[in-house]
Amino acid sequence: MLTLACALRTSGPYPPSVLLFTLSNALAGDPLSFVTELRCVACGKNWPIRVPYTCPACGVTGILDVLYDYRAIRRSLTRRALASRADFSHWRYRELLPLSARSVLPHLQVGWSPLSETVALARHLGLRSLYIKDDGRNPSGSLKDRASSIAVVRAREKRNPIVACASTGNAASSLAGMAAAMGLRSVIFVPQRAPEPKITQLLIFGATVFRVLGGYDDAFRLSQECCERFGWYNRNCAINPYLVEGKKTVSLEIAEQLQWNVPDWVAMSVGDGCSIAAAWKAFRELKLLGLIERTPRMLGVQAAGAAPITTAFRSGKPLWPVVPQTIADSIAVGVPRNWQKAVLAIRESGGTMLNVADGEILDAMGYTGQLAGIFAEPAAAASIAGLKRAVAEDIVPKRARAVAVVTGSGLKDIRAAQTAVSKPFDVSPDGHELDQILHDRQLV
Repeated sequence: MLTLACALRTSGPYPPSVLLFTLSNALAGDPLSFVTELRCVACGKNWPIRVPYTCPACGVTGILDVLYDYRAIRRSLTRRALASRADFSHWRYRELLPLSARSVLPHLQVGWSPLSETVALARHLGLRSLYIKDDGRNPSGSLKDRASSIAVVRAREKRNPIVACASTGNAASSLAGMAAAMGLRSVIFVPQRAPEPKITQLLIFGATVFRVLGGYDDAFRLSQECCERFGWYNRNCAINPYLVEGKKTVSLEIAEQLQWNVPDWVAMSVGDGCSIAAAWKAFRELKLLGLIERTPRMLGVQAAGAAPITTAFRSGKPLWPVVPQTIADSIAVGVPRNWQKAVLAIRESGGTMLNVADGEILDAMGYTGQLAGIFAEPAAAASIAGLKRAVAEDIVPKRARAVAVVTGSGLKDIRAAQTAVSKPFDVSPDGHELDQILHDRQLV
């Protein structure tokens, strides 16, 4: 204990809360990492974990997947073991994360976001049962905190004080916040269209922000070049295989929160493709470990104006880039790097993909707020709009039990939200207009 405490005191310029959190986790007996190797999604070849990002044989197109010693994990990650853990965050699934007992963890609580059944919204969509997994409750307001928390842990372990990424906003603000919590510095590249609230979050967290006068793909390319040139830790999920491991905890939580009785369908919006691939990987791992008896079908939803993965899924052909045109900036990706992972995951699950128009997304923002009390940003509302369309087209049966993942808070993009709602009523101080307005709205 004394040796560990001394090591923590001399481990660098990190906040005391981070060091104390690390000490408490180490004393609790965190296991060593169960990661064994990496597998290329493109060529299928296995690689040692010292490979930094993508497949050495395939280059940037060779997206890697993290493999674990599942036989060893099965002995320690049981329903009984999880029930005894007091840490209600995504770190409770540490055996299925690329961590060790030496890992310094950020003090911000990530994960264990609420999973709420909503009867009124289910009825509106035509479903027997619907649950909303609200990841807008994470520290920076999005699911991306799950990935960024892994990024800053690994950056610190590699003694890299600077972490960088390209993002339409959510991954960027997530990284900036997590980096600040760990005493690291962040460099962010955002496209010109990134919403101001998201950029403001970045600046509050102390990030160095470059607004690239172009689209997301331009920002991504520039961030890649800078990571290679300056040696920054690369947080881009498109090429960093470890970050997907953080994202998959959303499904681990869904299964545990439903007492291991998984839903029939899980709907998620799709941009780059790594989030839905991660979500499916978790269900597959849970079944392999004997924690669940069956897996759900995955419904991938893209915005109609940015749907290259849906096209590839339906055609069976390689991805063809597009110029994204959608109000859902978080999934406005014209050249998704993780499209193969996404397509493989959805096919393996027995699920499907579909597209929704911006009008459907805006409608979903409105009725999700009014019927479920959840404020979803456009990209997050796409999953709910997609479920509604899937039920209407008999893709998802009305008797199905479904979960829709809300990946980000509506506060991230107020401008888009304003187009989805009516205007407030202006009244004079004496309120003489009230009676007519209340009558018209059937409030009296």
